[in-house]
Amino acid sequence: MSDHGTVARQHRVTVPAPGCLIALFAPIIAVLIAALVLMVMHHRQQRANERNEAEALNRTAAAARSYARDVAAAPDGFPGRKAVRAIAERHDGTLISYARSKGSLATTVRFFGEYEDTSMFGVSNSRAYRCYSIVVRRGAEGVPQVKTTPLEKCDVI
Repeated sequence: MSDHGTVARQHRVTVPAPGCLIALFAPIIAVLIAALVLMVMHHRQQRANERNEAEALNRTAAAARSYARDVAAAPDGFPGRKAVRAIAERHDGTLISYARSKGSLATTVRFFGEYEDTSMFGVSNSRAYRCYSIVVRRGAEGVPQVKTTPLEKCDVI
């Protein structure tokens, strides 16, 4: 009893049983583990996609070098627009611009490389595009000199 003759209330602190704590925290922990697993899977897939895209861009660079060799090796000087377009298409490229003068040939070609892009929903095929400026000049001895430059932006006509 209290000093005033009434029954005093007691404040009890109860501690839940360990089984109740497990029942409360188990769903939270399960959600955190699932989120962690999904984040790790997403990170791995993104890194693999970046690697695949980089390999595709490397293939575009190889195609540009091969295209430049074929253009430089064309008989009778510099090939015409139609022949250059055919060479570009053989190397998975699209001729964007063509400029020919007496001593040089300057072309811009858009190449692509295919790669697999994976996500949690499946695999899709994607293409990585890159444009290159290829300039072929005849040297003093008639030997072709080729300069291949990747372009930051590609203005498609």
